[in-house]
Amino acid sequence: MITSALKWVGDTDGFLELIDQRRLPSDVVMLKCRNIEQLFDAIKSLAVRGAPAIGVAGAYGLVLSIQKLNNSSDLKMAFAALNKARERLASSRPTAVNLVWAMDRVVKKVERFAADKPATDLQTLKDIVLNEANSIFQEDAAMCLRIGENGQKFIKQGDSILTHCNAGALATAGRGTALSIMFEAHEKGKKFRVYADETRPLLQGSRLTAWELKQAGIDVTIICDNMAGWLMKQGKINTVFTGADRIAANGDAANKIGTYSVAVLAKKHNIPFHIAAPSSTFDLGIKNGSQIPIEQRPAQEVTCLGDKIIAPKGVDVYNPAFDVTEAALITAIITEKGVIENPDTDSISEHLRQ
Repeated sequence: MITSALKWVGDTDGFLELIDQRRLPSDVVMLKCRNIEQLFDAIKSLAVRGAPAIGVAGAYGLVLSIQKLNNSSDLKMAFAALNKARERLASSRPTAVNLVWAMDRVVKKVERFAADKPATDLQTLKDIVLNEANSIFQEDAAMCLRIGENGQKFIKQGDSILTHCNAGALATAGRGTALSIMFEAHEKGKKFRVYADETRPLLQGSRLTAWELKQAGIDVTIICDNMAGWLMKQGKINTVFTGADRIAANGDAANKIGTYSVAVLAKKHNIPFHIAAPSSTFDLGIKNGSQIPIEQRPAQEVTCLGDKIIAPKGVDVYNPAFDVTEAALITAIITEKGVIENPDTDSISEHLRQ
């Protein structure tokens, strides 16, 4: 299993290092982000991806945004730089709520400190930003472990599990969300098989999830996205685990395009459908899934496979990155706090108050 998809190197003058997930599984290449535009491009192009991971990346991005300021710069300039960077990075991927959540947490921390100590110097402010970003990183890693512990009970000996896209260590600062559950069950000696949907158009399931599970010694089989229903009908799948990028107050959940289809098929075949996500993925300001913004991705992701064109030139393409699964299709949401069975507005609100 990989140790971390991303990490901060050095002190306040350091840089963000991350695995370039566009190059996996054939090459493990590290990217070094030293400014906001490099990080924006890394997030936008999916060099770093996964809601928790891009949240952590965004927090470290705010460290990058004020590095060039010197001790003679006034704090007003620092706050302007932080907010400008926040707006820029937030525009990179609009669906995943963790990105904005993490950056807002850093900015609010700095604002509270400056309000209490208006004579704060610039270096102290830089230290606060880095320390808060480090805290978000460490908390995410710890949350991943707890999600695994809370969810492993849903995996039984001999299970055949379906997962969609990648919700592993590559998508977080720790060992993942949905895959953390599988890693935990595997470490407890449970034997099970995982079917990984390839996850078109960018193949995060076949390129990333299968790579992670194989590294961990877990039995994994890649299937095309359109095979899931047939496997369910044959009785070859008996439980489903996915991650989520944003969960509305009522439990409707946005995840990689194709997740909704899997949930409908699971409901049809009476198969439990589980979502694993940290509490930071909930957006209580959104009542239901119809209000979740859905990112539209470039046509080339569908019409090309690498450098090879696989569709007629100039053809129209519809390429939403996410879809929304209604709460009624979700058996349980697993977080670091515990499990929300049959999620709805009341049970989610109570769960998050813990």
